[in-house]
Amino acid sequence: MAQDQEPRQPRAGRERIGRAAYELFSRHGVQKVGVDTVIAHAGTAKMTLYRNFPSKEDLILDFLRRREQLWTEDWLRAETGRRAATARERLLAVFDLFGEWFSRDDFEGCSFLNTLVEIDDADSPARRAAVAHLATIRAFLASVAAEAGVADSEDFAHQWHLLMKGAIMAASEGDTHAAARARELGELLLLRHGV
Repeated sequence: MAQDQEPRQPRAGRERIGRAAYELFSRHGVQKVGVDTVIAHAGTAKMTLYRNFPSKEDLILDFLRRREQLWTEDWLRAETGRRAATARERLLAVFDLFGEWFSRDDFEGCSFLNTLVEIDDADSPARRAAVAHLATIRAFLASVAAEAGVADSEDFAHQWHLLMKGAIMAASEGDTHAAARARELGELLLLRHGV
């Protein structure tokens, strides 16, 4: 190595691979994308990938962690909080966000639901991570529901999550009004729970 060159940062390779996998897995699914495609997209060597991610499963887990941070924390949780003054409004804002998301050209459905469909092995760490993420969403919904005054916030969270997942699937099949329809049902569910 020449003296005027700085050594490559190992984290930079990991980050480049992680971003490439995120983009590809989001668009095409975790099973349809092979490690060679990730390597080519990242512009890195196979050894670099396996040094940072010993298996494809590790790469998928990294993707799911990134997706949870970007989608759940940075987008859903933060944006509903920014847009709504009350807990009730925050719950309904989920579907306003979904309406925007569903109309984007890069709408690809829910990566966690897609992973569940693609990986049917109940013992797979990736499948367990997807299930855990969905539980994180329900915990978020339950906390907002409790704040809104819903008596059985856990049951409500399951019901609300069904609306969310149904809206995502309807949008995936081309329903351009899926978010608005889910929001309307959400209003009814809130009324049923006295909120």
